[in-house]
Amino acid sequence: MAKDVKSSGGSNGVNSDLIRELAQLLKETDLSEIEIENAGLKVRVARSLTVSAPVYAPAAAAPAAAASAPAAKSADPAKAPGAVLSPMVGTAYRSPEPGAKVFVDVGQDVRQGQTLLIIEAMKTMNAIPAPKAGKVKEILIEDGQPVEFGQPLMIVE
Repeated sequence: MAKDVKSSGGSNGVNSDLIRELAQLLKETDLSEIEIENAGLKVRVARSLTVSAPVYAPAAAAPAAAASAPAAKSADPAKAPGAVLSPMVGTAYRSPEPGAKVFVDVGQDVRQGQTLLIIEAMKTMNAIPAPKAGKVKEILIEDGQPVEFGQPLMIVE
């Protein structure tokens, strides 16, 4: 497409046919802009693209059976009353050593300060105590799972 940029066409000496060809090229190639320079004259043709984010319809209302499920399961466990959050980054273990009995199980009553699990961080085992007396409602981690600071570990109510 070697055309003379300064040939007849526009009032400023720019070839309007060339600009039309460039615009058509943008459409055909799905480009957003194209620029050429010839004999000191620079021509840039661009098109604005409107990108819209997809809009999703809200999910249909849950059936009555699902609505009767416990609220703690559907809500953010970190905001649940009695949530025990990880005070550090590390690896969580439910027992003091491999093959040993776990510190606590779901449904077990615990007293304040009782060890719920340990988190290994930098080769140091850190006991995670129960913040209050209550019953272990849910255990949210697996044995040997890496955990992040502030991650919910258990729910004690």
